[in-house]
Amino acid sequence: MKKILLFLIFFLIANNVYANGKILKSGFITKSASVKEGMNINDPKNKIIIIYNHGQNRNDKAIKKECIWINQIMNQASLVDEEINGKKIMVYNFCSNDFAGDMSLQKGWNFKTSYEGKHKLDKRVEKNLELVEKFVKIGVPRKQIIISGHSCGGLLTLMLLAAHPEKVGGGISYMQACFGKLSSKYKVKKVGPEEALDKYAKKRPGGAELRQRQIDNIKKFNKVPALAFTHPKDKYEGLLSDWLEEVPGVKRIVISEDFKINGKNCVMKGNDWEEKISERSSGGHEMNMGICFQHYNPVILDYIASRIK
Repeated sequence: MKKILLFLIFFLIANNVYANGKILKSGFITKSASVKEGMNINDPKNKIIIIYNHGQNRNDKAIKKECIWINQIMNQASLVDEEINGKKIMVYNFCSNDFAGDMSLQKGWNFKTSYEGKHKLDKRVEKNLELVEKFVKIGVPRKQIIISGHSCGGLLTLMLLAAHPEKVGGGISYMQACFGKLSSKYKVKKVGPEEALDKYAKKRPGGAELRQRQIDNIKKFNKVPALAFTHPKDKYEGLLSDWLEEVPGVKRIVISEDFKINGKNCVMKGNDWEEKISERSSGGHEMNMGICFQHYNPVILDYIASRIK
């Protein structure tokens, strides 16, 4: 009984802490990591807009009250107001979880039947393109708009850049993934990528076919002007990300071999809490959310500078 009570107390405390940091709206991220609704931009010709896309906790379903947590935008906030050639960076948090894909009634993350119609990621790509056009209409030069995202948001970033490179200046993908913890679940480190993916295809043929179709569509284009971050201990796609090396134009950065960057432990922070990134949860899938990841800010700024010339 005592253990149950302690668990309930811990659960309530944890959820209250995390609830304090939940963000449910689209808008510009401030330096203090809050989100200001609206699309007001002063002097749009001298602004660089980074559109940041969250991940997904459901494969294809609409989720009305889920967007992002404050710890996920801390590092994005650190880029706000950075200046490149006299142009200041603004980061727009884009919530796009409130609509479903065409096969959203399928049960689970990895459906067994072949996917027909538009997947939720395809629709999120379309929503991003619509948002880009709104910024262009306001007066932001197209080449000064950068698409970015984490996890499923990272994958949609690559999908958009592959199919529509002329629509934006470039893209930044963090830990691209959208089909569950494939790297750990199918023991990629032990059996190797090929055997692991064969097992995945036998268990979830629909999910495996869709994943491969998305990858093939990205790889077939001549130039995908994106910066992509991966980590070998990411439980999702950590050891299954080498295909990025085959995509023309993609600059891939493998973040460390452990849970440190530049010799420093990686810690995620929220309003009033912090948590060390470790193997225990999703492994390296959250590395880009650790404060230590700001070590890569100069790399990100150099990449953006190369794209807006």
